[in-house]
Amino acid sequence: MAVAFLMAGFMKSTTIKEKLEEKMPWAKDFSAGVIKFIGISELLGAIGLILPLAFNILPILTAFAAAALVIVMLLAMATILRRKEYKEVGFNAVLGGLALFVAIIRF
Repeated sequence: MAVAFLMAGFMKSTTIKEKLEEKMPWAKDFSAGVIKFIGISELLGAIGLILPLAFNILPILTAFAAAALVIVMLLAMATILRRKEYKEVGFNAVLGGLALFVAIIRF
């Protein structure tokens, strides 16, 4: 799950908006700054899933990172449903469900 968020976050935070719009039609609805913010949020969330437990420093941060990623996925699903791109919801639902699972077991 962390790898998926790392890859998605890296792509959104480093790729120009026009290129993202080719692969992700929803990007047309948002400014370049908002897309970069989403990407950085996903990157930080992925890092937050791994580092606190890996170094045993404030492991509760893993739960907070997972909860934040649940929110990101809920917002992503809301955007997808608003755009009526129903076949795209599954992947976000799975990632959101995994993040919810991590949040629950770590709290």
